[in-house]
Amino acid sequence: MRSVMEALKDNFNKTLNIRTAPGSLDHITVVTADGKLALNHIGQISMKSPQLILVNMANFPECTAAAIKAIRESGMNLNPEVEGTLIRVPIPKVTREHREMLVKLAKQNTNKAKENLRKVRTNAMNKLKKSKDKTSEDTIRLIEKQISQMADDTVAELDRHLAAKTKELLG
Repeated sequence: MRSVMEALKDNFNKTLNIRTAPGSLDHITVVTADGKLALNHIGQISMKSPQLILVNMANFPECTAAAIKAIRESGMNLNPEVEGTLIRVPIPKVTREHREMLVKLAKQNTNKAKENLRKVRTNAMNKLKKSKDKTSEDTIRLIEKQISQMADDTVAELDRHLAAKTKELLG
C-alpha cells in the first residue's frame, strides 16, 4: 500500500508540474527497435531557458523520430521541433485550460492508484483466506479488519494528496 502511495507522489512530482525541469521528460518511454527505453537513456536532456528544453539525440540519431512521437504523445501538451539530431521542445505558457487539464490528469492518476490499492487489498484478503486452516476465525476476522482499515487510511491519504495537488495547480 505504501508503494502505491509513493508511486502516486512520484507521478505528481514528475508529470503534473506547472514549472518545467529537464527531469520532467525523463519518464517518457520511447519505443525503438531495441524495445522500450527511457528518453533520458537515449538522449541528453538539457534546459536552454525556462521556455525551452533541448534533447540531443546525437548518440542515437535513428531514434529521433520515435522520440518526437513519444514526446508528442506524453500528454504534457508539448510540440517538439527537429533540427538534425537536436530536438527542441518549446514549453507552452501555462493557461487556465492547461492547469485544469493537469488537475484532470491528477484525478485520473489518483483513481489508478486507488485501483492498484484495491488489487493489493484483494490479494492480501485472498492470501488470508488461504491460511484459514492454519489460523483461527477470530484472528482472520481481526486481520481482515486491519487490512480494510489500512486500505481506508491509504485512500484517505490519496484523497488528501489529490486535494493538495489540485490547490497547487489551480493556484
